[in-house]
Amino acid sequence: MSSRFPDPRALARCLLLALAAMSSADAADAGRVLRVCADPDNLPYSHQDESGFENRIAAIVADELGASLQYEWQPLRRGFVRKTMGTGRCDVFIGVPAGFERVLTTQPYYRSSYVFVWRRGDDAPHSFADPRIATQPIGVQLVGNDMAATPPGHALARAGALSNVIGYPVYGDRPAASRMIKALASHAIDSALLWGPQAGYFARRAAVPMEMAIADAPAGLQAPFEFAIAMGVARGNAVLRDELDAVLRHRRNDIDAVLAQYAVPRTDPGQENTR
Repeated sequence: MSSRFPDPRALARCLLLALAAMSSADAADAGRVLRVCADPDNLPYSHQDESGFENRIAAIVADELGASLQYEWQPLRRGFVRKTMGTGRCDVFIGVPAGFERVLTTQPYYRSSYVFVWRRGDDAPHSFADPRIATQPIGVQLVGNDMAATPPGHALARAGALSNVIGYPVYGDRPAASRMIKALASHAIDSALLWGPQAGYFARRAAVPMEMAIADAPAGLQAPFEFAIAMGVARGNAVLRDELDAVLRHRRNDIDAVLAQYAVPRTDPGQENTR
């Protein structure tokens, strides 16, 4: 005898299929999110208003992946990796040294070096071989309390520059590079040794015109002067690393254009633009 009511098992199957379809639709609407950990006040790299060049590159990456971009802001201090990627708060760092052991890194997307900066038109020392480097006021970034802890500090000490060196701690109210360029503009120092991307950005915005030149490390110096910069993901996440490598290949011209706009001195083959 047939029933006027539908089979309850068929209804259950239809309900399950409908719920599955709704879940798929919700997932599609949500879309992919690329979570980037960055310092909220670390120009020229990153800023909370997304004005840094790593912010611009992150936007290119998200666009290529079809993802929305989400930031997890954390000041770049001791424990940065542990507090961010180490706790699962983000998927990628946009700029890390290639081969950085705390993360899995992509292929490098640029290479830079320490540079000398001086006021345009001044006959200031911009080589470690120049004997005036031991007598004229010169500024150098300090990572810690010991000037010799930085590669330029080692090189200056080898060149005999000791009492004439003025150190600028990296951490402070304003970036050390900004303070050094201001000191150059006011004639408080005659030249400065800066990490390339910072030098290019702040020298371009100086109150007076500046010149830059790649600082060639003295022969025999063990501390490296050049570093290749890559992106970093969590160790073991080779899938995302490979996706980012593909983005770096496909959007190479766009990324190069951002680096050029921010006056990043480059030493990678074919890109040497500050000599």
